[in-house]
Amino acid sequence: MPTTFVAMRVNTPDAPLVPVRHEVPAPDRGWVRVSVSASGVCNADISTSKAHGGAHLPVTPGHEVAGHIAELGEGIEGWAVGDRVVVGWFGGSCGHCDFCRRGDVVHCAERKVPGLSYPGGWAESVTVPVDALVRIPDGLDLFDAAPMGCAGVTTFNAIRHAHLPAGSTVAVFGLGGLGHLAVQFAAKMGHHVIAIARGPEREILARDLGARSYIDSTSTAPGAALKARGGADLIISTVSTTKPVAELTTGLRVQGRLTLIGVDGGSIEVPAAQLVMNSQIITGHLTGSALDTEETMRFAAANGIRPMIERMPLEQAREAVERIAAGKPRFRIVLDATENR
Repeated sequence: MPTTFVAMRVNTPDAPLVPVRHEVPAPDRGWVRVSVSASGVCNADISTSKAHGGAHLPVTPGHEVAGHIAELGEGIEGWAVGDRVVVGWFGGSCGHCDFCRRGDVVHCAERKVPGLSYPGGWAESVTVPVDALVRIPDGLDLFDAAPMGCAGVTTFNAIRHAHLPAGSTVAVFGLGGLGHLAVQFAAKMGHHVIAIARGPEREILARDLGARSYIDSTSTAPGAALKARGGADLIISTVSTTKPVAELTTGLRVQGRLTLIGVDGGSIEVPAAQLVMNSQIITGHLTGSALDTEETMRFAAANGIRPMIERMPLEQAREAVERIAAGKPRFRIVLDATENR
């Protein structure tokens, strides 16, 4: 017999999120039901929580999910009921396209995203394809693990895929939900980290997270300040605006790279001669696979890297989205789905 669970739903575009108790049937073949403990709130959830972005109604958002396997569909091997797992922004792929066959499942044309492709993790229970599952390592609790499925793996991959030797200079632009993780990962990878954020009051936090130095972007142009310090081999832009990017590129060294992981609908205008003469790269980066997320969490557990989070009850998902949209808090909100159990 189906079991009932609470999920946060929006039933029509721009309607409020409301808690709904609904039946959850046994998972289909190749799918797994996860009992949710923690589910992160991300900037990308703002549009999903309004039923925008192509989601099928009714919508349950949530793509940073941590919990335990509760039920296995047919044909599942290698997983057991009770396993601690994360389901992140990567929520499954087709397995047969050219991208999947090359191992680049993130760019699969049929890639699934929890909350868009199927009901997401702002719920007491979520049912997902088995290839979306990520094992949580010992030493990492569920509430710290949840944001690793999106914010964590995105920043981790953006840095390691730059293939920099240890001791390189990495600048992190923005010290919010993505940036505070990027600083930690870059520092623990052995890089010289320069944090860039608004206001002098954030310098102490930046240094506590592992930054060697700090630039206040309200008092000086950050690209020029980087250039005066010798430039950066890699700049990670985590803020959700493209306006500062052109000026930021002036702070790149020869053969430097600027990677965008925070975006908006804007454009970037950079002199082509600057890129050609200095062999510089401007690129974007999009999350990671289930294996990438496992590697992210193993690295975080081994090196003491943790997200800065604020817990809120699952039923307060609407308030959490409003706070994220208003820029509060500066880091991560994680919904607690266990309070009523």
